[in-house]
Amino acid sequence: MIQPIYLYGAEVLRKTAQEADIRDEKYLKDLMTDLRDTLAKADGCGLAAPQIGVSLRVLYVDGDVMADVYDYLKGFRRFMINPVVKEQSEKMCDYNEGCLSVPGIYADVRRPDWMVVEYYNENFEKVTERFDRFACRMVQHEMSHLDGDLFVDHLAPIRKKMLSGKLSNISRGKTSTRYASKLK
Repeated sequence: MIQPIYLYGAEVLRKTAQEADIRDEKYLKDLMTDLRDTLAKADGCGLAAPQIGVSLRVLYVDGDVMADVYDYLKGFRRFMINPVVKEQSEKMCDYNEGCLSVPGIYADVRRPDWMVVEYYNENFEKVTERFDRFACRMVQHEMSHLDGDLFVDHLAPIRKKMLSGKLSNISRGKTSTRYASKLK
């Protein structure tokens, strides 16, 4: 079911999400369906459970919407339950990021070049996978949501100061989205 996406200023986006109980397969399957359907309607490339008001460590990334820019993302889709970074690059790289919870704001963010993540997939199987390039960035961005971090938290102070008016407007509901959204 399509859910509203919580916007910058919503308390749920700042909480550290709880580990999901992988034995609760019915609930998690419903949650994964909600994430997939909501993301498809919003036309984004990733969504974490806190963004739809559920403070659990579950996320979904869908690279197909970026395949026109990054052809290697064609067919790249992952549900991740309780993802944990096991290893990551010391080398950093910059990518321009945006976020469905921070509409209309885009900025370059520096993060590790690659990482290895252990997680449970949509079939509740434990997987260890290495991600690089923009696939890595999508997973990193969504994993940050599970720790109560938003991409704007990773910006230089001067850049964040320059965006403070726009962020304030979003947190007060003075923004528009082409998808269902809410603050509380």
